Amino acid sequence: MTQTKILPIFPLDLVLFPRQELPLRIFEPRYKQLVDDCMLGDGQFGVCLIDANNSISGWTAPKLIGTIAKITKCKDVELDGMQLHIETVGRNKFKIHKIIPPSLAQPANYDPYTVKGHQNISELHEKLGTEEKMYIRAEVELIPEIDENVSLDQWEILVQMWKNKIIKQALPQVVESHALDHVLEKYYLITDTPTIDFVYSLSALGAKDPNELQPILEANNMDDLLHNVKELLTVK
Repeated sequence: MTQTKILPIFPLDLVLFPRQELPLRIFEPRYKQLVDDCMLGDGQFGVCLIDANNSISGWTAPKLIGTIAKITKCKDVELDGMQLHIETVGRNKFKIHKIIPPSLAQPANYDPYTVKGHQNISELHEKLGTEEKMYIRAEVELIPEIDENVSLDQWEILVQMWKNKIIKQALPQVVESHALDHVLEKYYLITDTPTIDFVYSLSALGAKDPNELQPILEANNMDDLLHNVKELLTVK
């Protein structure tokens, strides 16, 4: 039988990979509540890429495959009102089976970047009952990690494809291959023992849009992963 758990969900305009670090600045009341609840619990929430084609009670919907983020550090910051800064690290991938909508629908003309917007949503939340959840939750199933190794030959092919893509995209400006070695060095991607994390990092360097990274997150085995990374790194 498939084991599932309930997870708070944070839709973002990015893809989080397992073991990747992700700092976040939290200022919206609903996500402050999410962080508060996580800090009282196991410190974990789900990060999903935004699904631009769907919404839930007026709020941005998540893609169905995401990564658990574990909070490693949390501090209050006073800057035009209270904000939270959190540091997180990616854990397991998961698949959403069932969305649990937030208790509050998005108010008309809600502006998350203004004090007025925050006051309005906080007042609505107080009327509803502060124990009610303002954020999306979901019943999720954890996805097993890809445990196959990346061969050095496969890694060198991907690196060369990445270099070719960057060089072609830069035209008419000339980018030398050795200059790109410095970029790889900066991101600690010069290696004779590549792992899946190296593949994730190289993919992030080769993507212009987070939607290009979602198929890489969704790959369930090494063959699919390498195929999807090659698709990303192929100059169209």
